[in-house]
This record gives sequence, structure tokens and C-alpha cells, in this order.
Amino acid sequence: MAASIEERLSALTGSAEPMEELRTLKTAALALPLSALRERAPHMRLAAIFSLMQDSDKEQVALCVAILERLLQASEPLHIARNYREELQRGLYHPEDAVKLLAISQVGRIVESSEAVTEILNNLELLQQMIVCIGGDKMAVAKEAISSLSRIARSTSGLQLLFGSNLLADLRAVMAVSDIVRYRVYELVVEISSISVESLSYCASCGILSQLLEELTGDDVLVRVTCIEMVTTLAGTLHGRQYLAQQGVIDKISNLIVGADSDPFSGFYLPGLVKFFGNLAIMDSAQQICEHYPAFLRKVFDMAEGHETTMIGVAVDTLGILGSNMEGKQVLQKSGIRFIHVFKRIGHHAKNAPTELRVRCLDAISSIMSLPLEDHTEDLLAMAESWFRGLCPQPMEMFRSIASQPFPDLHCGALKVFTAVANQPWAQRMMIDSPGFVEYIVDRTVDQDKDSKDAKFELVKALVSAKTTAEVFGNQHYLRLCAYHREGPYYVKAVSTVAVEGAE
Repeated sequence: MAASIEERLSALTGSAEPMEELRTLKTAALALPLSALRERAPHMRLAAIFSLMQDSDKEQVALCVAILERLLQASEPLHIARNYREELQRGLYHPEDAVKLLAISQVGRIVESSEAVTEILNNLELLQQMIVCIGGDKMAVAKEAISSLSRIARSTSGLQLLFGSNLLADLRAVMAVSDIVRYRVYELVVEISSISVESLSYCASCGILSQLLEELTGDDVLVRVTCIEMVTTLAGTLHGRQYLAQQGVIDKISNLIVGADSDPFSGFYLPGLVKFFGNLAIMDSAQQICEHYPAFLRKVFDMAEGHETTMIGVAVDTLGILGSNMEGKQVLQKSGIRFIHVFKRIGHHAKNAPTELRVRCLDAISSIMSLPLEDHTEDLLAMAESWFRGLCPQPMEMFRSIASQPFPDLHCGALKVFTAVANQPWAQRMMIDSPGFVEYIVDRTVDQDKDSKDAKFELVKALVSAKTTAEVFGNQHYLRLCAYHREGPYYVKAVSTVAVEGAE
């Protein structure tokens, strides 16, 4: 089969009717495993297929793309760079997006190879056309170009070329095409900035990053939404957060939260602002963020107690993130009665809101209520119990009711809450005092789907692993839980059949 591929590649040269040859070649290329193709790749001559791909016939072009995707996948990047660099460059000018995608993806492979990357860095025209592709109509082409260019910027030489040569002017030129394309260039710059301190320095020096940050506080609300998302991405790295703090951007975002009450359009960008600070609180210090930017937590509480479903969902998610670690829980505790009211409101939504919001509330409750064994001090256990009891008059019965509903998302969400508190003695006492609770846990018939079975097993595992379960539940119940745990989540009890003489 490999020999026939080489023969058919040769037969394509000068063929007057190449379509049938291309179809056969495609079948042969896809039939062979990559390992076999890799052995033959250095001997394959693909120039004829690249030449046929320049045709205007869409079917012919599609066949050529499919064949080249397969055969180039089997070729080493250095081999492609040295033998087909010009063909890839022509592909970037092709009217068909599939050809552009093929060319850009191969360039991306080449720049990831330390041996081959110089072949691309020495070709300024190819890089210029890559930048032009960012401004194309097809989003998939632009995304691939952004990805490949960001890979080029992983080396110092790549950074110098992108931001210290005429390519910077090309980037600025493509930014002028439209607002959408400008955002794409911002996306590229943020992606590069996130790589390292050095890459951030280059992006800051070229001025494009500063332009992005200026638009954050501009008058265009929709632009602000996009910029907040990108700034949040940049804040995902330590050097990115340090840069944003130095530039006063975090203070500006805090001021935007403060001013949101007087802005009728704040609903568009406020969720992004809250998510930004929520991420900061998790990555750095929840206590420092909430103390230094008190407007953040106040706004989250306001949103949670409001009537806008979208805002409630964002607030609930943020509180779940904030309360997922010990420092965040202490921040919530310090907020006093305000958090108690908000948490009760979340409990109300967990029972009465539309399904999607109920699931988000259950996730947040389980995150906030979890307490690792090493944090089981008398004060923290008392805090957790007071929060749980404050959710509603009978929280255990409420979650039992939700867990019994025939909706997997809600069923699993309620089980996650039980799992979160399963290692806490006060919660175990509430469980054993709830009639039929242990029977419900070990009843396999109530969990029909895989996710439900897995969620139930996690609860059983948490109870079996807890030090106080045997004492609180009693030996008989504890042994039943151990048996369930030993059998695993998917155990099915064998049913024996008795043959009756004379039965058909």
C-alpha cells in the first residue's frame, strides 16, 4: 500500500484527469497507519498535490487538503519546512479557508520544533500573511493564526521579530480592519503576555497592551465586556497580576464596581468584574482582596440578594469559589450577619429557583460547607453547623427532598452537599437523626444513571473514611456502609433462578 501511494503521487504529475487518482490516493492514505506513513514520508513527493490544490474546483481542493493533512501529519516538521515552505506560503493566500487552515496548522507544527523554527523566522513574508489571516472573515482561520503566532513568541527571537520589526506595523494595520479584528489582536497579545515576564515586557513596550487597558474604562460598554474577559485571562498568571496592580488596573476595576449602581448598562459588564475579583481572591489571598477592595464582596452580596437571575447565578458561583478554601470561609464569617442572610437566600434558591440556578446553588453550598479534617477545630465546626442550620428550618429534610427528585443534576447536587459535610460530627448526628437516612444511602435502586451512582459512592466513601462515623452511626449502620463501599458504585446483586421440572 505504501508503494502504491508513491506510485500514485508520481502519476499525479501531468495528469489530465487527476480526480480519480486523488480519490484513490486519499483512500490509500487514510487506510495506512501513521507509523507506516512515517517510514515512507521522506521519500514522498507532495509538490503535485500542492499544485493541484491551487485549482478553482472545490472538490479537487477538498481532496488535496484531506490527502495533505494525512501525509503531512506523518512528516517531520523540519522536512516540511525545508521542502514545502513556499507551498505553505501560497496556501495562506488561497481563497478556500480549508487550505489556509492547513497551511497555518503546519506552520504551527514547524514553530514548535527547535530544529525547524528558524525556517519560519527567516521568512518575513509568510509571517506577514499569517498576521493578515487574523483579519479574515473565518473565525477558525483567525484562531489558528493566533495560536501559531503565539507559539512563535515563546522564544526570545520570536518575540523580537513580532514586536521589534515591521511585523508590529502589520499587527497595528490589521487592528484597524474592525473592532472584532482588534479584539483578536488583543487576544494574541494577552496570550503572549501570559507566557512569561519577558513576553509581557515586550507586549507592554509595544503599546498594544496599554491600548487594551485604556479601553477597559472607555465609554463603549460592549468593548468593556470583551476587555474585562481578556484582563481576567492576563490575571491568571502571577506576573500578569503584578503588572495589572502596577498599572492601577485592579483599582480601576474596583471603581467600576463602585460606579455600577449609577450605570444603567452595568448589567452587561458587572458579571465580568465580579468574576475578575473572584479569580483574584482564589489565586492570591481572599482576605487581602476582600479587605483591600471591599466593594467587591458588598456587590456580590447585593447581587445574591437581588432579583436578576443572571446576577444571582454569578454571585452564587463567586461565593462558592470564595468559600472553597479556609481563608475564604473566614472572610465570609467575618462579614457577620450579612453572609448569614445571603446564605439563607441561597438555600431558598436551591429549593425554589429554576433548575439551572438550583444546581449552581447546590454546588456553592457544598463548596462552602466542606471542611477538611485538619480544620476540624471546635470553633470551625460550630461555624459550619450554624451556617448549615441557617439555610432553612430543616436543611437535612430539604436536601433529602431534592435528592429524591428524578433530575440527575439536582439529585447529584444534593448528594454533593451531603458529601461535603459527611466528615463533620454534627452533620453525622443530623443524618442519623433523619429517619431512614442510612437506608436511603445504601439503597442502590434510587440511583439510575452513572453520575448518580458515582455521587452516591462518593458520599459513602466520605462517611466510611470519617473517624467519627462508627461512633455516631452505630456499628450496624457503619458495617452496611462499609459493605456498600467494598462492593463499589456499580454493584448489582445476583438474582438466582430455580429450574422447575417440567417447565418449558
